[in-house]
Amino acid sequence: MAFDDPVVWVLILVVVVVLFGASRIPKFARALGEAKAEFTKGSQSQPQGVTSTPAAAPMPPPMQGPAPVSQVLSADEPLYAAAEKEGIDIRGKTKSEIATELAWKLSKKQQQ
Repeated sequence: MAFDDPVVWVLILVVVVVLFGASRIPKFARALGEAKAEFTKGSQSQPQGVTSTPAAAPMPPPMQGPAPVSQVLSADEPLYAAAEKEGIDIRGKTKSEIATELAWKLSKKQQQ
């Protein structure tokens, strides 16, 4: 007896009906269909540009309010010069925000 034999499938169906009852089979089938639909919907909602390449450097965090005066860069600091060289606008940003954005931009540059 092989699984491609129709008699085997009829016997399996009879056993399933006897074990679970006729009223539970449609509920089970409906649950399987909903699960498949959710899986399909979830797999299609991924961005189209997603690839298996290594993750890119994270985006710098958004600026939140004005920078404290003690953390504002002066024109003679090396971080200021590096940020200016890379074309980063430093107005109103803290040193850590500028450093994060500079690191992100340099890592992006290395990837290209």
